Amino acid sequence: MKNFIIIFFIGITILSCSTKNSTQFSKEALNDVFISLEGKKVLFKDVIEKHKGKKVLIDVWASWCTDCLKSLPEVKKIQEENPEIAYMYLSLDRNQEDWKNGVNRLKINGDHYFMQSGWEGKFGEFLGLNWIPRFMVIDEKGKIIVFDATKATDKLIRQSLEIM
Repeated sequence: MKNFIIIFFIGITILSCSTKNSTQFSKEALNDVFISLEGKKVLFKDVIEKHKGKKVLIDVWASWCTDCLKSLPEVKKIQEENPEIAYMYLSLDRNQEDWKNGVNRLKINGDHYFMQSGWEGKFGEFLGLNWIPRFMVIDEKGKIIVFDATKATDKLIRQSLEIM
């Protein structure tokens, strides 16, 4: 019985630590609707298509998120060092006014979209979103090469952005 309990807890620990690490967006995530700064509804697949042929750093954030704000200087530094990369910011702010004010106040350059479906929408569900900031890197062909970084200082981000 003791061995069974030990094996059971090891199994639970391993399963709870496993992370989905997709290389392609799901159909549902691609069809999730976002809002542009201009107030237009846009499908995520159209946002991604806009940057085809370029690497993209995606930052899922919110203007109220302390960790997001702490990571912003590092993201801006990456942006300065890699101007050829496309930068996309997906906001989980509580409302569009706070989001737009945050973008302007913080002087964040890049493409900005409001995740109207929020944490539990199709895009958030695809990511298994439970923390922000959340960083992803997409390659020139649309393949996800960094899926689950929660710190802008993650070595995988810089490695994946290297231009060959």
